[in-house]
Amino acid sequence: MCGIAGFVDFRRRSTADDLRAVAACMTRQLHHRGPDDSGSWIDAEAGLFLAHTRLAIVDLSPAGAQPMPSSCGRFVLSYNGEIYNAQELRSELEAAGRQFRGHSDTEVLAEGCAVWGVERTVRRLIGMFAFAAWDRKDRTLSLVRDRLGIKPVYWGRCDGRLVFGSELKALQCIPGWRGELDIESLAAYLRFSYVPAPHSIFRNINKLKPGTVLEVLPDGELRQKVYWSLADVAARGESESRRFNDEEAIEALDSILGDAVARRLVADVPLGAFLSGGVDSSAVVALMQKASDRPVKTFSIGFREAEHDESAHAAAVARRLGTEHTEFVVTPEDARGVIERLPRIFDEPFADSSQIPTFLVSELTRRYVTVALSGDGGDELFGGYNRYGIGYRVFSALHRLPGPLRGSLGRAMSGISPAQWDGALSWMPASLRPRHVGEKLHKLAAVLPEDMQGYYERLASPGGDIWRALPGAAEPTLGPLALESRQAIPEARAWMQFMDAATYLPDDILTKVDRASMAVALEARVPILDHRVVEFAWSLPSRFKFRNGQTKWLLRQLLHRYVPQALIDRPKTGFGVPIGAWLRGPLRGWAEDLLDSGAGKDGLFDPAPIKQAWAEHQSGSRDWQHALWNVLMFEAWRREYSQTCLNETHTVTTC
Repeated sequence: MCGIAGFVDFRRRSTADDLRAVAACMTRQLHHRGPDDSGSWIDAEAGLFLAHTRLAIVDLSPAGAQPMPSSCGRFVLSYNGEIYNAQELRSELEAAGRQFRGHSDTEVLAEGCAVWGVERTVRRLIGMFAFAAWDRKDRTLSLVRDRLGIKPVYWGRCDGRLVFGSELKALQCIPGWRGELDIESLAAYLRFSYVPAPHSIFRNINKLKPGTVLEVLPDGELRQKVYWSLADVAARGESESRRFNDEEAIEALDSILGDAVARRLVADVPLGAFLSGGVDSSAVVALMQKASDRPVKTFSIGFREAEHDESAHAAAVARRLGTEHTEFVVTPEDARGVIERLPRIFDEPFADSSQIPTFLVSELTRRYVTVALSGDGGDELFGGYNRYGIGYRVFSALHRLPGPLRGSLGRAMSGISPAQWDGALSWMPASLRPRHVGEKLHKLAAVLPEDMQGYYERLASPGGDIWRALPGAAEPTLGPLALESRQAIPEARAWMQFMDAATYLPDDILTKVDRASMAVALEARVPILDHRVVEFAWSLPSRFKFRNGQTKWLLRQLLHRYVPQALIDRPKTGFGVPIGAWLRGPLRGWAEDLLDSGAGKDGLFDPAPIKQAWAEHQSGSRDWQHALWNVLMFEAWRREYSQTCLNETHTVTTC
């Protein structure tokens, strides 16, 4: 795993020394992503350079150094990722006459581009990747991102240059950099807890969308090509579902996911896995252990607060599978130490509070191994989120009622405070009563009048309406994608799965895992998001995902081949932290300092709704942890990048 960066100066103003200076700055900014080596490649005549920082995983020798030219010299690559079918592709390239210096997958990618071209090569890859390929003959730069968005690419225009990098911090090395805050992106962040692609927190800087090649022509013209479309895969799966009986489906998943896991065990460095004890990570570890001739190293973290602690479940699964297991218990003091680093790690505002345990488990894991497999993607592909289960059933039942009646019911439900709901329903057995039931009922009350799109966007909005504290901002929405995909994927649950996989997965989950792991130079591999597994999952009829009130039915059946059902089948917890309680306790002073010095002081926010949410949260009458965390993470980011690069016009300049 690595960091990539560079630019093309269309005005040809940059000397070779200028290019070297900027390249050196960019590699310093991305050193954490690749501490083993760094390099640059310069074409002063074209005004271009490629920069690279290397985390050596396969072929640790200098033969794997980057930027890497193809053997014919036509292509030069700066590449971040892993290609898991590199050996098969290498055999084809050797048969075509290509000679190799080492055994890195980078070299396979460079030779593939030279023989087959960039787009044809990318279509053949199994893996995660983001790379820049400079065609010295055609003077064309290609920026490429993998199918699911596992690896990041930011790009944009700055003072007559096309700039790109793995992280935003690298772009701030560009001469004349001005990072102007995009208010609409900020509003979307406040609602969804992340900035949805293709936007970034800065105007004129974008995220390259998954499955896309961006060609930069010599005259500066840009061409975007989609080489793989999740929307097409989902629509095709809905219309052409496979015909399996139960045992055939379980066997097929065992085979294809087993192959995806086995391919991700290739490394020249120590390797392990994250293990939460849930279905997804347990399935990945089970298949790892099946493919390994020695105990797999597994890692988990726990909390002192019982409702957030799954470490006992992880330990039980580890004992059953025979792994070499390590766990770490997180305290509020540990979290506070991480929080101060989050703005620098995530580089733009990001507020999924599970970023804290994700970083801590990555930091723990990196003490022992350099590569870790994770179970991310299982919920989106196999239907694991609560909104696909009980949420969908409640929505379907209530929407049989006339709209005016739903509105009246919603107003009546919201008239009772969450705390009162919690008290009124305390008689229910804990096994049947959802956690934070009062907050969930208030959320349900808000979505009762909505159609399916509105219902989904409400459920996918942890920040709720706190974005309204941003004067002049339009309501953030996922509208265009939602409307187009709703027509192609009419079944409601399948559509929600698609929306999660197209937005929340790359922009929240995978962003979180990439930044948290790469901050400590740990490579995280995600076998469930092998595109062959993705295409298989979308080809399945819904009965293989939802059955008898249970979600992720097929993935559970596969896991039961290796782990007893009693160890796995329990209510979904999620990888969260007790941030609500911490904001009332050990993090209160830190939060109040940020709010007092930031929100509302410069006219960016209307402070009244933020102050009201804070007061209600402190009193316990409402749980505003997600909305407040969104504001706090923005203010922490703003403080980090002001110093003061973020001036009164909300612009970041080079300090």
